[in-house]
This record gives sequence, structure tokens and C-alpha cells, in this order.
Amino acid sequence: MKLDAPVTGGPCWTELGTSDLEAARRFYTRLFGWRPETDPRQEAGGYTVAHLGEDAVAALAPLYQPSQPVAWNVSFAVTDADAAARAVTDAGGAVLLGPMDVFDVGRLVVAADPGGAVFQLWQAGTFPGAGLFNAPGALGWVELFTREPEQAVAFYTRVFGWTVAAGERYTQWGIGGADFGGMVTMDDKFPPEVPAHWLPYFAVADVDATTAVVQRHGTVLMVPTSVPDGPRIAVLRDPQGAMFGVYRSGDGF
Repeated sequence: MKLDAPVTGGPCWTELGTSDLEAARRFYTRLFGWRPETDPRQEAGGYTVAHLGEDAVAALAPLYQPSQPVAWNVSFAVTDADAAARAVTDAGGAVLLGPMDVFDVGRLVVAADPGGAVFQLWQAGTFPGAGLFNAPGALGWVELFTREPEQAVAFYTRVFGWTVAAGERYTQWGIGGADFGGMVTMDDKFPPEVPAHWLPYFAVADVDATTAVVQRHGTVLMVPTSVPDGPRIAVLRDPQGAMFGVYRSGDGF
């Protein structure tokens, strides 16, 4: 990711909705060296922020609704959550929750693109988002998996004004040409029950060693692979079923 801080339109945060918060705390602390801190307020519902040093890097939270899947969610920074929510619906997407204030830390919208991929909009209050990117244990890339790539390009460029770099194998998203993520077209290799989704990638010092840890406690969906002219990556699933990616820190996408 060429971004090293939250910027308008770019990914600013990622959070896990999980069926077993305590197990997730143990798993990701072991995997990434996170220091989790749970908000003590009852109305926070157990929301837990993971830190590396003093920097907030991600969050873990219980499932708040019976229909909510176990999954990692990606948030994009906006200056006006209400206007951004209107832009989502005007472009053919859907607003699933909000806009709503989250204490004094910010204003949240949960939305879905026309292909069904869920994402979040975040208008910062006292909390702008992650304090660290691209370092081991921190968010470093986000990837959209979709069956409707042309529709996705039209939607996200309209809502966020992203730049699009389309290559032979891969399309990358950017802010003013500073790439932060990509898009994968879901073909018949993906089971029909797998929905369109956003996948966060975390930087790690050693993809193979990280994958070996997950093999003992979770599931390896894609074994460590060196992408031609790109990073070494793996796609993994935690013990509760949430998918996420890892890549070797310092490698460029």
C-alpha cells in the first residue's frame, strides 16, 4: 500500500466480527503480536482495539446481529458520512446500517456495492483510523473479490473517485495514483455460495512461518505464493471462519 496514513477515500480501518471474541484475541495476538484492549463501557459491546506498540491497527468485536457473518470488514475514510451514504445509493449500492454516531469517535455507515460486497464508511471524530500501515502485523492492502468487475469499477470510481490501474492479470485501486488495493474477478473456481467481499491483507515478516502457525489453529485457503513481479502472499482462515490475507512486509503489490 502506497498510503501510510488514513486519507479521504482510502482504507482507514479493518475490524473483525467474530463468534468467539476471546478465541479471536488469543489467535491474532499469537499470530501478529497484537496487544488487545477492550472498551470497558457496556454500550461498547466488547469492542476490542488491537495495538502494535502505541498504534491502533485493527479491531475485534462480537457479532451484533444473528445474520452477521464471521468476517473481516474494511472501512474507507470519508469527510461526510451522510453525503457518502447518499453517493452509495445514487451509484446503485445499498446502505445496510447508519449513518450513526459511535460515541465521539466518528460516524459510521455499513454499505454494500451493487455486487453485494459489504464495506464501511468512516467519518472521523476523535479517531481517524489505524495509526500504522504496511508494518508487520498492520494492514497493508485491501482486495475486492467480485463477479461484476466492470460494475465495480463504475461504482467505486463514482463513490470515491478512485484511480484504476488495469493490468493483464490484476486491477489496482488508488487515490491519485497511490495504490492501496486491488480487484479479483471471481470465476467458476469460486463456489457460488461464496459472496462478493472485501479482503484485508496484513503485512508479516515471514509468510511461510505465519502460514505454518495458521495450519495448526485455522485453515490455509491459498498456500504461500510468490506473485510474478509482486509480493509473496497467502490467504488464510481463522478458527471461527474469517478470511484474511498476509503478504511479506516490504514486497510491493
